[in-house]
Amino acid sequence: MREAEIRRLLAANLLCVLSVILTAIVPAFSLEGFTVVGAHLTWMCICSVSVSALSVALHLVLKPNLPPKRSSFAHKISRFLKCCIYFFMSCVLFHVIIVLYGAPFIESVTETFLLSVLLSTFTTLQCLCMLGPNVHAWLRVFSKNGATSIWESSLQITSMCSILGAWFGAFPIPLDWDRPWQVWPISCSLGATFGYVAGLIIAPLWIHWNRKQLTYKSR
Repeated sequence: MREAEIRRLLAANLLCVLSVILTAIVPAFSLEGFTVVGAHLTWMCICSVSVSALSVALHLVLKPNLPPKRSSFAHKISRFLKCCIYFFMSCVLFHVIIVLYGAPFIESVTETFLLSVLLSTFTTLQCLCMLGPNVHAWLRVFSKNGATSIWESSLQITSMCSILGAWFGAFPIPLDWDRPWQVWPISCSLGATFGYVAGLIIAPLWIHWNRKQLTYKSR
């Protein structure tokens, strides 16, 4: 396994970490009284847009998964529209799952949907950038020993860490601490964000430490 490829992955992931950190700092200079907790819905929108834009830009620059052949303009347009539909379906699916796990069904619909968008940005959008609207490729990557590159291994780790972070973030909500960050869905979105950031940092380190044991077979 080439060390240069791992360094590229580490650099790309650190840029994503930096973009998340900046979403909590930069808006405070232009939005009066902005804080992640106090203006949480605004922050979730900013974070989703920033991570999405950087993820697409990094994919276009680094091209971790090259297509087998050049495609026509019509095919690219069709692929883009499919990606948009898949992302929207992911947001709806996450919204339904979150409600089934106990989120308010009628109240706080906007908050729940924005949490779904944030989770889709951390998970589905990354899959769309790397694998495209190919469900079979998604199932392969998230199956046991299904990754065929370090980029796909990183995708596995960051996606799982994001979902687990959101799940663990729900634990403090029913506690009677009366903290501002216990309001729905602040702790869940912060948990998902911390999980995403942790996954970005852990993935290249784990791949580096286990590079001798990792063998990728092309499929």
